[in-house]
Amino acid sequence: LEAFFHYRNVDVSTLKELAKRWKPEAYSSFKKAQKHTALADVHESIEELAHYRTNFLSL
Repeated sequence: LEAFFHYRNVDVSTLKELAKRWKPEAYSSFKKAQKHTALADVHESIEELAHYRTNFLSL
């Protein structure tokens, strides 16, 4: 399992909290589907990261 992870992993929850405080419009413009299955949560986190990359980090 350790081989799949790297110390440079991105924590999407941290980006979400920063967006909530520093750019609320970027935070509020992402709506979760709330499916709560493991695979759906992974896909949703990837979509959320892409959203914050575009709308919060402007990359």
